[in-house]
Amino acid sequence: MKSQRLYILCASLFLCFCLLMAVTPDRKTDEKRPPSDSKIHLLHADCLYFDERLNSTAQILVGHVQFSHDGVLLFCDSALYYESTNSFDAFGHVRMNQGDTLMLNSEVLYYNGLDQLARARHHVELEHGTMTIYTDSLDYDRLYNLGYYFEGGKVLDHDNELTSDWGEYSPTTHEAVFNYNVRLVNPAPPAKPETVLISDTLHYNTETAIAYIVGPSNIENGDNHIYSERGYYDTQNKHSHLLERSILTNNGKRLVGDSVVWNDDVAIAEAYGNIIYTDEVNKNMFTGEYCYYEDITGYVMATDSAVAIDYSQQDTMYAHADTFKVFTYNIDTDSTYRVVHAYYHMRAFRNDVQAVCDSMVYDTRDSILIMYRDPILWQAGQQQLGEEIRLFFNGEYIDSVQVLRQALSVEKIDSIHYNQVAGQEMHTYFKDGEIYLSTSEGNVFVNYYPFDDDSIMVELNHTETSLLKMYVKERKVDRIWMPAATGVMYPIPLIPSNMYYLQNFAWFDYIRPLDRYDIFEWRPKKAGSELKESVRHSAPKQKLSDIKKQRGITDQTSETPESSENLENPENPETLENSDNSETPESSENYDYSETPETNTN
Repeated sequence: MKSQRLYILCASLFLCFCLLMAVTPDRKTDEKRPPSDSKIHLLHADCLYFDERLNSTAQILVGHVQFSHDGVLLFCDSALYYESTNSFDAFGHVRMNQGDTLMLNSEVLYYNGLDQLARARHHVELEHGTMTIYTDSLDYDRLYNLGYYFEGGKVLDHDNELTSDWGEYSPTTHEAVFNYNVRLVNPAPPAKPETVLISDTLHYNTETAIAYIVGPSNIENGDNHIYSERGYYDTQNKHSHLLERSILTNNGKRLVGDSVVWNDDVAIAEAYGNIIYTDEVNKNMFTGEYCYYEDITGYVMATDSAVAIDYSQQDTMYAHADTFKVFTYNIDTDSTYRVVHAYYHMRAFRNDVQAVCDSMVYDTRDSILIMYRDPILWQAGQQQLGEEIRLFFNGEYIDSVQVLRQALSVEKIDSIHYNQVAGQEMHTYFKDGEIYLSTSEGNVFVNYYPFDDDSIMVELNHTETSLLKMYVKERKVDRIWMPAATGVMYPIPLIPSNMYYLQNFAWFDYIRPLDRYDIFEWRPKKAGSELKESVRHSAPKQKLSDIKKQRGITDQTSETPESSENLENPENPETLENSDNSETPESSENYDYSETPETNTN
């Protein structure tokens, strides 16, 4: 009876083997592979049988089976041992140990000692160091020390989960290669993923936990999306270095460069080489050789051949400077605004307006653009310059232009004749992009050439006044208003040679940007024509003792509190009621009168 049960067990085992063989590739020895001379050793089995009727070439092993081969130990519940071909088939709780670091677990394993190839099937787990592979079919090549799956698998390593249709792993180099529908998730489930990398080909090192991108790949990190075809992602330090025109996008912002460095932890990106930073929300972009971007603060810096391009209006503005910086304030509120800085040697071109200055600031709160240090602004045939120029925008149009200190406006008529206005401050107003009023104040000098109805130049009108208002209609002067003024009119043939130009006249056509490509060539003013910044003297800080002296207050009187209470009317002691009045800002010895409205040029 015992013999019959054993026969039934062996027959069942052989039947299972036949069924598994029907769905398992045949073991074929690669002729190019050098065969191993080492023999497989059977270390233990509870029972060993041989039945020629079941299998004429295999020994049947049952119960706590153990094999060894070239440093590999194998454990299983049962096996078919082919001594003549130096191979075996293991079944049930199969475990293969190679040294102390590599373990292979499965339900079935086919092992060929000649080509040193192990084929593991069903619930396969390959463990090596921190890495574990989960799959249903895995071949392990001991000759080249490679394990690979081909019917889908999952790899867990450090805090990463990698899945793919095909994968290969080398315990020697700790390098893994994944192909087809590759997906890297960090951190691994069940934690909420922070970064997801999707690719068709990916290399991964289990020692460094660095994923190497070698094909079209997409990385999702919160609101940030990266597309790259070559580079690497350090999953431990949350750091990416991406090459070959990789693209970073975030909520309407897009950064492209020959190489892009991205740090997940602090959400900072740096791009190098032919960079393009685009802000689709605000309709502007930067180009250059280097760009720095902070996602949390909204800070952007572009330098090295940097160009700012604004396409928020009908016509595109191109500006070049050594460095551009964008600061974003109240970024997570409804009161978000941006301040743009440009320095040094800024040149800007738009079809209807061109500008040159040393530095510039633009504030989106009130849409004001301020140009500093020798700014010049051109519009058609008109040139404006001063120590500071302010442009006020209303939507896509310029609302007004303000020129402060040493202001000069020149309109070219021909190579000799120029309409000129000079003053301390000028303000030009626009409506729908067209000038309708221009005002000048403070030591205003005017050279103006009127024309008759036949468009013939009549005379030169030279005027000096304190305030000038010019009303413009259809781009022509319609009327002029000024208070009391002095002036002279010269017929064209009788104009003195020294009256053609005002004292501070300058025409900088050689500096003016000619097109969008001319903004890169910085052309300084000719020697001697630079604008010297005017010195604005502050009112002297008056001392209380000086005021008393001017008003005839003696020292003895000044020592009594009553006599210093009211300096405005020292002869009327009845008005002196509060002895603390001397500490008010109006009478304080340290009060700076330079900030009073009368002296504040702004």
